[in-house]
Amino acid sequence: KYDIYMLMRRLAENGSSVILISSELPEVLNMSNRVLTICEGRITGEFNPELDSQDRIMEKTLGL
Repeated sequence: KYDIYMLMRRLAENGSSVILISSELPEVLNMSNRVLTICEGRITGEFNPELDSQDRIMEKTLGL
């Protein structure tokens, strides 16, 4: 996983967009500068992982 993370960071630093899909919230928060939550096929929220709480992100993930 470490090698993949490093590749993703390098791509992002060089101006590429990287889409990370994961059910592991800590992984998403550590690897992202923007998080979109989806519930039942619809985007339910957009977050800055440095500013928004894990609880709020999970609420939107669950459609609450």
